[in-house]
Amino acid sequence: MNHQYYKFSKFIIYTLIILFISSCTDEIDSPIDPIDIVLEEVQFLDVSYGIHLDQKYDIHLPEGRTDETTKVFVLIHGGSWVSGDKADMTFMVDLLKSRFPDYAIVNINYRLGSLGNSPFPMQIDDIEEIVSDLKSKSDTYQITDQYGFIGVSAGAHLSMLYSYKFDDTGDVSMVCSLVGPTNFTDDAYVNDPAYSSFPTNFQLITGINYTDNPEYYETISPYHVVTSSAAPTILFYGDEDPLIPTSQGVDMKAKLDMLGVTNEFTLYEGEGHGWTGANAIDTNLKLSDFITTHF
Repeated sequence: MNHQYYKFSKFIIYTLIILFISSCTDEIDSPIDPIDIVLEEVQFLDVSYGIHLDQKYDIHLPEGRTDETTKVFVLIHGGSWVSGDKADMTFMVDLLKSRFPDYAIVNINYRLGSLGNSPFPMQIDDIEEIVSDLKSKSDTYQITDQYGFIGVSAGAHLSMLYSYKFDDTGDVSMVCSLVGPTNFTDDAYVNDPAYSSFPTNFQLITGINYTDNPEYYETISPYHVVTSSAAPTILFYGDEDPLIPTSQGVDMKAKLDMLGVTNEFTLYEGEGHGWTGANAIDTNLKLSDFITTHF
């Protein structure tokens, strides 16, 4: 009897040991559920997307991002297509981080134009390279292929031009123009003495005679290339801008309305090529509301 009890007890002990070892092995071998992994906030600065020194971007990636939900802002600085730097858009990076912490932000540099070195199509080519680079790294960055473009001055022009004419796959979900040129064939550039120097200066960097080649200047004008499929657009201008005629914003608004493109337009009285104070706060609030609604 005791012998049988001993054998039975020994069997129970061995069984428990095997079950314990099996349980531990299952815990070790079982993969970690990806849902339980929360990616930390991180940024990568001066990421190269080409061989030129200016072909770099900064990318700010939010905590908890995924390649199914994390949309991307693309910021484009101004500088008359011949100067400027992504550092000029730091104010916008800070604003977007505070108001839209779940979005990724890409702040870009691009090759600058100069005499004999036209910005077009060079700078559009750079934007296309950036978008291609972001798409190729969407798994690495854990971001979607949905983009919202925000530009200032020349950067606003590039934002609209790329979005309206070169976004063949419909990845751009919204566009913001802060004092961006929209129509290089605007009569104001010829008839208004306040802006008469623009054609001469602009043709110096494009290398294309302004008077004799209106078709060329139409091809690089958002006003002329926009279609009814354009992304929702928000526009901000000042009515005393020494660089951009008021008609640039007013006419762009009218064209978007005619095409049935969702848009908002604000013309600030007494403001020039940028503003601070109460109107800057108003711009930030309107832009934030527009992003919330359309992006």
